[in-house]
Amino acid sequence: MPEVVLKVEMPCSGCSGAVERVLKKMEGVESFDVSLEQQRVVVRGNVTPQAVLETVAKTGKKAELVQ
Repeated sequence: MPEVVLKVEMPCSGCSGAVERVLKKMEGVESFDVSLEQQRVVVRGNVTPQAVLETVAKTGKKAELVQ
């Protein structure tokens, strides 16, 4: 299963919660892990890196692709 890894600036649990909410609604996402400590988001499923980046950016958080 394809995996997309992002570095996302999330200073608080509310920020990571916002990222989780948009990913739950995103089509093609099978699963995801949001790490507040590592400032990382790993998304698995039938998604493109650009689509994941744009979806996470909608939360207002600064995000960049790691892979």
